[in-house]
Amino acid sequence: MRYISTRGEAPALGFEDVLLTGLATDGGLYVPESLPHFTLEEIRSWRGLSYSELAFNVMHPFVDDAVPADDFRKMLDETYSVFSHKAVAPLVQLDTNEWVMELFRGPTLAFKDFALQLLGRLLDYVLEKRKQHVVIMGATSGDTGSAAIEGCRRCEHVDIFILHPYQRVSEVQRRQMTTVRGENIHNIAVRGNFDDCQRMVKESFGNQSFLGGKTQLAAVNSINWARIMAQIVYYFHASLALGGPDRSMAFSVPTGNFGDIFAGYLAKKMGLPISQLVIATNRNDILHRFMSGNKYEQHQLEHTLSPSMDIMVSSNFERLLFDLHGRDGLAVKTLLENAAKGPVSIEDYRWKHARKLFDSDAVDDKATCDTIREIYQQNEYLLDPHTAIGVRAARNCRRDQAVPMITLGTAHPAKFPDAVAESGVSVKPPLPAHMADLFEREERYTVLDNNIAGVQEFIAKHWKNA
Repeated sequence: MRYISTRGEAPALGFEDVLLTGLATDGGLYVPESLPHFTLEEIRSWRGLSYSELAFNVMHPFVDDAVPADDFRKMLDETYSVFSHKAVAPLVQLDTNEWVMELFRGPTLAFKDFALQLLGRLLDYVLEKRKQHVVIMGATSGDTGSAAIEGCRRCEHVDIFILHPYQRVSEVQRRQMTTVRGENIHNIAVRGNFDDCQRMVKESFGNQSFLGGKTQLAAVNSINWARIMAQIVYYFHASLALGGPDRSMAFSVPTGNFGDIFAGYLAKKMGLPISQLVIATNRNDILHRFMSGNKYEQHQLEHTLSPSMDIMVSSNFERLLFDLHGRDGLAVKTLLENAAKGPVSIEDYRWKHARKLFDSDAVDDKATCDTIREIYQQNEYLLDPHTAIGVRAARNCRRDQAVPMITLGTAHPAKFPDAVAESGVSVKPPLPAHMADLFEREERYTVLDNNIAGVQEFIAKHWKNA
């Protein structure tokens, strides 16, 4: 399996190098040169497999010979053994043919655990083999940070620096990051928003001279292909649980950075029958405005009750644009350069092709709270604000009542008690037992100005061998 850049100029790489590289040298994102494709008969034969067995079948073609099959199986068994539910991603029914897939049963209570628990193990495996040390630099709008720290904190060959927007993540999200002990763990609160943090990460990957040539950066954000790869699996898992592949499925995905829903798009291309993908966003609705009106234009970022989606620059959207433009890297590069200057559109026939699969909706804070309250009144089931946006968008955009609609439950409601309280639900979601003392743990983080030079100086001084 070889990987190519969405901007067409960087050299093709194997899985190991893509795992460690993050952004391509031309500023693009890596995607497989070709996708594996599974027949309906193959997918049907996977019924009854455990989650880790299914994950092996879906992912091993991407890993290929970088990790021998037996080692990869063991890695997957270890990854999903730390989840709190035997099914790993259980499905909960809300209404007739309407479901939530709970993706928050991992150690940090968010869907990011599916990929980052695996990514930490993959990194340690490859770095041990190469006798190499790397510095992980990542940005988080709330959940990626804690999942990355939890996934990588035991890695012997990694220092990890996570940037989060100061005072713009929930208290539970912040404490999940800042209370983890470890000499190799560094939390940086940036006086800015998530897009500022993400921009610093991208610019740092583009010019790593601040590390003095002694090490290299590795990515944990969803720009890292291994993140996308791991998220493809639960689309197959949900489909098989509800009668697939002999019937098609629809999915509603709360998304800001487009990675989670891009994984669903890939699952369809790999042979899974999916008839509809709903892009569910909050007031930061750049993806909705593009998908509903073919206009990609950045607006001022707003702070909402669903902070993990407070994103205006959706990095992984570039991967979809690459496909929509016939995998023409130069066309993608030109489009994104123009998008940095003002609003852009794509050719109408390309946009209409995307609309065959994708719908979208933008859900404001009031509708989010209304949905949390309504679902609790109807089912005594508590949604976090991001999943509530997914449920509302699913109901607003659903094309066919006969097709099962599955909303990805991206986070545990205990991570967002303020949003639950604002919805009018009187029940306070309790933290799971392993996090019961979270508010008593000592925090450690550094607040820095929204200045890339200051952030890079901090990283250069504090990684292990600096």
